[in-house]
Amino acid sequence: MPSSISTPSIAAGTTTPTTSASDPPKSYPQSYPGLYRQLPYEPASSFPAHPQSTPQQGPWPSSNMPTATPTPSPPPASIPGLTPFQLASFRQNGYLVIPNFLSGSEVSSLLQTTHALLDRFPLASHPLTCFTTGDESDDDTSYSTNNAKAKHIGDQYFLTSGNKIHFFFEPDAFIPNSSPPELRKPKALSVNKIGHALHVLSPPFAQVTVPSTPATADSHNGISTGARNAAIARDLGFRDPRVLQSMVICKQPGIGAAVHPHKDSEFLYTDPPSAVGWWIALQDAGEGNGALGVWKGSHRRGNIQRRLVRCIGGEADGGTEFVKWDGPGLAAELAAEARDGQDHGNGDEEPYEPRDEDFELLKVQAGSLVLIHGNVLHQSERNTSDRSRFAYTFHVIEGAEGWKYDERNWLQPEPGEGFTRLFAKVY
Repeated sequence: MPSSISTPSIAAGTTTPTTSASDPPKSYPQSYPGLYRQLPYEPASSFPAHPQSTPQQGPWPSSNMPTATPTPSPPPASIPGLTPFQLASFRQNGYLVIPNFLSGSEVSSLLQTTHALLDRFPLASHPLTCFTTGDESDDDTSYSTNNAKAKHIGDQYFLTSGNKIHFFFEPDAFIPNSSPPELRKPKALSVNKIGHALHVLSPPFAQVTVPSTPATADSHNGISTGARNAAIARDLGFRDPRVLQSMVICKQPGIGAAVHPHKDSEFLYTDPPSAVGWWIALQDAGEGNGALGVWKGSHRRGNIQRRLVRCIGGEADGGTEFVKWDGPGLAAELAAEARDGQDHGNGDEEPYEPRDEDFELLKVQAGSLVLIHGNVLHQSERNTSDRSRFAYTFHVIEGAEGWKYDERNWLQPEPGEGFTRLFAKVY
């Protein structure tokens, strides 16, 4: 989930980055909020690669942009997606847990790639900005946010991460009042998230996301994980599913921040809402190390009432803010049920003050997939344990005619680019 950005004031004499976050070299493709100094723009080939896979090539047609190429087809029925029971459970509860979705070797590959990324990104040139969830209830971070220039750089680092691999620190990663800012732990144990184009720029992540990469030797009955993702999207009713906002959420031991209750369609809004999250555990998640909590069935009365949008004009120009929303708030299938007389609320309910007991804690093992409806309220705990909780997550929205990706969403495709199609021409 994206959020607000806060940037510490840099002590006098500290060297500032020479590369502008808003003006990357043309040789690098244009790209959650956090802490940083400007990350050098590296070609995709500089990141750890899987020897049997090929990185995805862009650009892709935008969901709002006409294209002369034929629309890829959904996978055939021979590629399994969801069983009728699983589909009914997802529709009823707003989430679905699928154990053993990734093989052990796929999990190991993603963890190895993640650790290599954490080890290799250069801290010295990373602009320092704290991650918060953006809620008013958040405590203030350890560093001042009064440095307007630093905040602007931080906003741009976030807003241009949609097709890059950027690194965002935990809010408690730095020693309070240290000058210059000093990490409490090694950098690899301080990063909150890595995102947001892992499915494009990192071959191992592409291989478990989209179907246009070859199946691995240990794939499920010769069917690639990307093809299985496409089959799940098919069974969920997507016509032209698009992938965006892929990231690893690290939940570092002892400092992994809590994520407050939210709905994914508040951040990746389409009209009507269509977002579904794929959340894949790369490590066991349970009580104490930041497990997911989901309010079962909340999507059925889960009108979107607020949105995170880009600020246009005023003092906050170029940043993000939450705004009230009274536009279409229910996903298409829920809106249709409401028209048929089923109760889905009137939009006046306040969805952000649930009781702790309303949330079901999901204890899952590494390799498990959790599908999350874009209107269901969910959260995650602070990691108070001595073990991390890595998870790979990406989101899927509808790109077919009749759905519009909102131009004020925080994540916007670059001109001439679009979001990755999940359906392929061949499987």
